[in-house]
Amino acid sequence: GRINAERPGAALAGQDRTGQGRQRSRRGRRALARQRRLQPIAPPRPSSAKMLLLLLGIIVLHVAVLVLLFVSTIVSQWLTSSVRTTDLWQNCTIGSSVSDVFHCATSSPNEWLQYVQAMMILSIIFSVLSLFLFFCQLFTLTKGGRFYLTGIFQILAGLCVMSGAAIFTVRHGDWHSPSENLSYGFTYILAWVALPLALISGVIYVILRKRE
Repeated sequence: GRINAERPGAALAGQDRTGQGRQRSRRGRRALARQRRLQPIAPPRPSSAKMLLLLLGIIVLHVAVLVLLFVSTIVSQWLTSSVRTTDLWQNCTIGSSVSDVFHCATSSPNEWLQYVQAMMILSIIFSVLSLFLFFCQLFTLTKGGRFYLTGIFQILAGLCVMSGAAIFTVRHGDWHSPSENLSYGFTYILAWVALPLALISGVIYVILRKRE
């Protein structure tokens, strides 16, 4: 009789403990849910900000290359002296008097010079196409894609500059006699500066991956 009386009491005690445990677990889940609601919204990932800065830097570098190419192709300062300046398109000379103005004539129609002109124009065209393709691929490439086409055009622009500037360096002596004492002007130097910058930006495009 005792055994039968003790068993129902033990069963009731076990049920009470189980109910209390369930209530505690429910309270804990509610408290956890409240904490999650009260937590502030996480700020944007730093990686997205870094990606924006990287894209901005790439665009600035590309625009700088374009400016260098335009200036070196247009401005008449490839060869200079006290009385003469020469570029790919014209030769300008000044008289002995201070009041004299520059008189410009078309540059020599040598084949090598025409080749240099073509290389510099092609470098500008390739670089402009590369920048245009970069913006197109920025919105059309899938996640993880690389900007191969953009990089190839930019590298081609750098190779064109290298070819044109190298040929000019070797053959510019055909224009003038050593007694004229001509020296390289700042636009000639800018053309050589544009070469490594174009190649560097082209390589960056090739290794760059698009992220969401």
